[in-house]
Amino acid sequence: MELLSRGGVTVRGKLAAVVGRSNIVGLPVSLLLLKADATVSIVHSRTPDPRSIVRQADIVIAAAGQPMMIKGDWIKPGAAVIDVGHIVTAAAEQDVMINGGAVVIHDADTDSVDDDPAEPVGDVDFAEVSKVAGFLTPVPGGAGPMMVAMLLKNTVDAAKPGICKDDAK
Repeated sequence: MELLSRGGVTVRGKLAAVVGRSNIVGLPVSLLLLKADATVSIVHSRTPDPRSIVRQADIVIAAAGQPMMIKGDWIKPGAAVIDVGHIVTAAAEQDVMINGGAVVIHDADTDSVDDDPAEPVGDVDFAEVSKVAGFLTPVPGGAGPMMVAMLLKNTVDAAKPGICKDDAK
């Protein structure tokens, strides 16, 4: 919600599609959008024709865990899209290993090692959707860091009453 607010996106009266119904992201963000007076559709693995539902939405929250599932033709022009997905992809023949704190890709067939870590992608095809959306969060660097910041803010806010009470003594 903070990303939408700071991005200047009005939620009240908008159609929102949440792609994913997990207890961690999908359902909670659906409830937050409802509380902010959006009309919310939840799209999941058993939803018939998810593209048509997402295409109507002014706000799309992608939290399905499917790499680059949402393409440009799924998005209403000018829509706000928040990509919560974070999937590290690698070729099927490669093994990801943790080696001294650094991620390296090991090709099992050639025994070669690539020093560049596998690049994370989201649920949204960024290259396609960025041509259509009015607001789009990147992966990495979008929803993840904002979640960490909000967790820290909520922790500080929860601790303030006890800290302030101790200071008054």
